[in-house]
Amino acid sequence: RETHMAARIVELFTRHPGTVGESYFGHLRFAAWFSSRLFLAGGAALVHALLPFLFETTASRIVRELAERTHRRTTH
Repeated sequence: RETHMAARIVELFTRHPGTVGESYFGHLRFAAWFSSRLFLAGGAALVHALLPFLFETTASRIVRELAERTHRRTTH
């Protein structure tokens, strides 16, 4: 019973990463990098909203980069 529970917990952490061809830690690294880029894009967009002469294309460039990176990832 404990073995089944442990296997279920492992599956919860590895099922989705496996669908994109990654280990748990590989997925963690990618998701953390992705999140940092989203925060950067959000910050640039906020500054741009207040000061439109700054970061004119930064947020859209980052979003485009993220879309391209996720599109290139392998789906299994």
